[in-house]
Amino acid sequence: MLRSTIYSIALATMLLAGCNRDKNAEAGTQGMNAAADDAAADAKANPTIDNPNVASDTEAPNPDAPVLTFAESQFDFGDIKPDSKVQHTFKFTNTGKTPLLIADATASCGCTTPSWTKEAVAPGATGEMEVQFDSRGKQGLISKQVTVRANTQPSTTTIYIKGNVLTTN
Repeated sequence: MLRSTIYSIALATMLLAGCNRDKNAEAGTQGMNAAADDAAADAKANPTIDNPNVASDTEAPNPDAPVLTFAESQFDFGDIKPDSKVQHTFKFTNTGKTPLLIADATASCGCTTPSWTKEAVAPGATGEMEVQFDSRGKQGLISKQVTVRANTQPSTTTIYIKGNVLTTN
């Protein structure tokens, strides 16, 4: 009974200490919610600065924004020989109303390298995103992603590669 009471007091003390972070809060949970809301607001990028085609919370979406449409969002290499490089070309179309420009593409791992069409892609036109995977030092099932950042809504699109790197004999 005494142990249970001590644990209850310790838990209540920790909760109150956490709640008192925000001096303006009227109740304990309001302080925690305000802190969480502040953190979420700080974590958001300013869409009107980072990407002018992305609407902020108070603006309407841009109906004329370019649209990045991949013919396929993932590719399976199947079995991959050890210490080899494989590549796949993802084809995409700008299905929006204004020119599409890819700012960058980043892979989830250094073993995966994307390269892409650098010129603006006109509405209705196509482009390519080549993804190369280096199996050196890898074995077994792999799954990698490439995040493409462009002047679209939303500003990022993700494509995936996967495969099975065979073991050396």
